[in-house]
Amino acid sequence: MKYYLIVGEASGDLHASHLMRALKDRDAKATFRFFGGDMMTAVGGTRVKHYKELAYMGFVPVLLHLPTILRNMKMCQQDILQWQPDVVILVDYPGFNLKIAKFLRKHSLLNAQHSPKIYYYIAPKIWAWKEYRIKNIKRDVDKLFSILPFEVDFFEKKHQYPIHYVGNPTAQEVREWLATNHKEADAHPLTIRQSSPHKPIIALLAGSRKQEIKDNLPAMIEATRTLANHYDLILAGAPGIDTAYYNQFIKGSPVQLVVDQTYPLLAQATAALVTSGTATLETCMFRVPQVVCYETPLPKLIGFLKRHLIKVRWVSLVNLIADKEVVPELVAETFSAENIRHKLESILPGGSLRQQMLSDYEEVHRRLGNSDAPDKAAEIIYNTIQ
Repeated sequence: MKYYLIVGEASGDLHASHLMRALKDRDAKATFRFFGGDMMTAVGGTRVKHYKELAYMGFVPVLLHLPTILRNMKMCQQDILQWQPDVVILVDYPGFNLKIAKFLRKHSLLNAQHSPKIYYYIAPKIWAWKEYRIKNIKRDVDKLFSILPFEVDFFEKKHQYPIHYVGNPTAQEVREWLATNHKEADAHPLTIRQSSPHKPIIALLAGSRKQEIKDNLPAMIEATRTLANHYDLILAGAPGIDTAYYNQFIKGSPVQLVVDQTYPLLAQATAALVTSGTATLETCMFRVPQVVCYETPLPKLIGFLKRHLIKVRWVSLVNLIADKEVVPELVAETFSAENIRHKLESILPGGSLRQQMLSDYEEVHRRLGNSDAPDKAAEIIYNTIQ
């Protein structure tokens, strides 16, 4: 069968590549065409566009690149119609993908001869923002696959839209890594470590985009500076970010940079400072106590909106899955180097929050379950489009 996938960022490329492999295991005649990245390309098929040509985040960048975005969308629409896949699999990236779904649904109503199934892998996070998009999802998406357990109640009970919770691919990826790697430091040595003998590690995960790094990393460095005598401070470099970009922030500081070693770093870390996102869940899966740090523009206004208008109580996946505050979140007006330092000290060995956090992590693990998300999703996709 013919599968067309659309991805808009690095994490989607990773998750989609695993889904493609799972589909190939079931469908010996599977052929793929996609908007994606290097990981999907390695699985096989035809890449139409790299996701880096699509990934514009924020109001101003989107506005400045609007003609390019519209051209890419038009190209994608026409390419799907010409290739005539059996199914189109949209992966996260709702600003682009929901418009593709709307186009395909409208076209299928006018042209019944070509009506590919429209499946959405990694449900849009409309429970946090733009809940009105549920109307588009109900109208345009045939099946929705969730990777967050609390989304089941949101879609099924609140909006009467059935979904498939297939497990969490990030949790599965960490479990697989741990199953094939030892946690001891000498199994995956971080070669840049300068202290001898090695000190315990505080990991810094400052985000995957330049703006996030610019906003969060300086405060993380300032908050940990006084701990450098007792800990190695190690920053995880994000894929696609040049080391020169990091050097402007860490030059003259005790922070050391590692690239493409996030999992080995977390496997050895004593505690972590983490910018909100998938990294908070990865850190939890490695059972590393963490403080979530996320600076925002207009912090007082964002703080007011978070308290009174924004519909979710937390920003980190760990707290959202647990449905309580497991990890401290320093967001908007609570974000400062002083607050980060104070919370970090509370989760270091002997700190007042450390053991409770580690205990609460176990409930997060339980709620995520042990399903192999891409394998389960592939089984449903293949069985329903035959």
